[in-house]
Amino acid sequence: MENSFVETLVGAIVVAIAGAFMAYGYSVTDAGRIQGIEVQAEFDRIDGLASGSDVRMSGIKIGTVTAQYLNTQNYYAVVKMSLSDEIALPVDSSAKITSEGLLGGNYVSITPGGSEEMLENGGEIQFTQGSVDLIGLVGQAIFSAQSDSE
Repeated sequence: MENSFVETLVGAIVVAIAGAFMAYGYSVTDAGRIQGIEVQAEFDRIDGLASGSDVRMSGIKIGTVTAQYLNTQNYYAVVKMSLSDEIALPVDSSAKITSEGLLGGNYVSITPGGSEEMLENGGEIQFTQGSVDLIGLVGQAIFSAQSDSE
């Protein structure tokens, strides 16, 4: 009986420590409710982008990707983003899918436009550039180099 009590106590301590780590991770990663405006953009391809990915401007995180789905009318990928309400984004801003490096993940990079009119909640970024297929580019370069040497 004494042995099962000790095992139960140790199990409870482990669960409490795991809960503390989860609470700490939740508070550090900004995974809570995002305050700001919701905007969307359509891309021809979004390889490697996931819900929860960063939205950055000048390398600074200003938001998060909240959802992504396929527009069945034109077959483009629609990405919904929640941006900080501290950022006033001109309507002629552009967005592109960028990689953090060869082994890093993808994120949305926003370049602000020059318009006086600002995007409102539910607005759409019109100027977009999808992700680049690095493997395809490397393959194309290799085959191009082979055909030049023959």
